[in-house]
Amino acid sequence: MEAQAQGLLETEPLQGRDEDTVASADFSSMLSEEEREELKAELVQLEDEITTLRQVLSAKERHLVEIKQKLGMNLMNELKQNFSRSWYDVQTTTAYKKTHETLSHAGQKATAAFSNVGTAISKKFGDMRNSPTFKSFEERVETTVTSLKTKVGGANHGGGSFEEVLSSTAHASAQSSGGGPRRAEDEELQC
Repeated sequence: MEAQAQGLLETEPLQGRDEDTVASADFSSMLSEEEREELKAELVQLEDEITTLRQVLSAKERHLVEIKQKLGMNLMNELKQNFSRSWYDVQTTTAYKKTHETLSHAGQKATAAFSNVGTAISKKFGDMRNSPTFKSFEERVETTVTSLKTKVGGANHGGGSFEEVLSSTAHASAQSSGGGPRRAEDEELQC
């Protein structure tokens, strides 16, 4: 008897096997006819209430859509409003404010650092340009360019711009190819 009492007073939760046993048990044999009829009536009443609530909810949702249409509200406007509201909520948080202040301060420091680096580089280029090595290199480049102009342009140009030297060279090569401009016109006609 003590084992039976202990089995009825178990405090451990139902295990999977025990749950299946309870679910498959037939409680209808324990109910009287009167209790069974009451439960059936309650079941029918609950199903009717659920159906009615679904119909009411559907009607309310349709009415909501109609009101939104009359007010000119659509899904996109609602999404924008929700996003704006959410963004405002994020901006008002302490974490966002602290992060924004920290990043702003870091950005100001970075801007100042880049400005200092730019100034330093400009100064170094100025110093380098004034150095004797750079001036010597610049003179060599000028000498080389002048000698190229005289070699390419010949004695008849006596200097001039680089474009003039190129055009005179192209003109000279066209005349030396034989046939001159007339031959170029014949070739164009054949194409």
